[in-house]
Amino acid sequence: MPVIRSRPDGSKYPITPKKGGGAVVAAAILAGGLAAGGGLGGAGSAGTTGAALDAAAGQALRAKTSSARAEARQGRAKRAWSRLGWRRLERWGEQAANCAMHSYGEVQQFFLRTPCRSLKRRLLVIGDGHGNTIVVAIAWVRMANRDHAQRLKDLADTDGTGNVTPRRAAALGVAGVEFTGLHYHSERRGATTVIAEAEPVTGHPDGAVLDAATEIAVAFPPPRRR
Repeated sequence: MPVIRSRPDGSKYPITPKKGGGAVVAAAILAGGLAAGGGLGGAGSAGTTGAALDAAAGQALRAKTSSARAEARQGRAKRAWSRLGWRRLERWGEQAANCAMHSYGEVQQFFLRTPCRSLKRRLLVIGDGHGNTIVVAIAWVRMANRDHAQRLKDLADTDGTGNVTPRRAAALGVAGVEFTGLHYHSERRGATTVIAEAEPVTGHPDGAVLDAATEIAVAFPPPRRR
């Protein structure tokens, strides 16, 4: 069972793996399946076929994700999500100057010692047109220099250290969804650390797709000032 902690605003969140959790689970399932099926031959041939299909699907998703990230880097959101077979349904965003006010845990303590230069947050709802929808939270944190940005990334990537607080999904009319950090990705670009999380809203989106959504999300450039 995950450990449940509280944010400063009183909301609850479980401590769950941020990086590689999906891959670890998939590896465990695959290993268990191979063991139960007798390995890669004999009685396990059906399992081998299933594993081959899963591998092919995984390769196809990685190719789509790579293509979508290339579009995202250019700021072409519509094309990026369409590469994954999804489209944006709703969007919300804001800019702030005080990162400590919009973070929690050790990450908040880091910001109190090492203030950020700016914070931009965006919340998206994307859908595949077949009843599956996902909410994606993105934060672009500009620090004073590359070293500070890398230290922030390393801290946020560590389980149980807190993070930049995602805007509640209710901002887009999506109630009852809390970000857990299970589907998470981050990148550092110069003095900016980009953090993304994703959670299912409706339907049964695959965990690998949720992970892919975060990888695509961190590739987007920060929103321009209006």
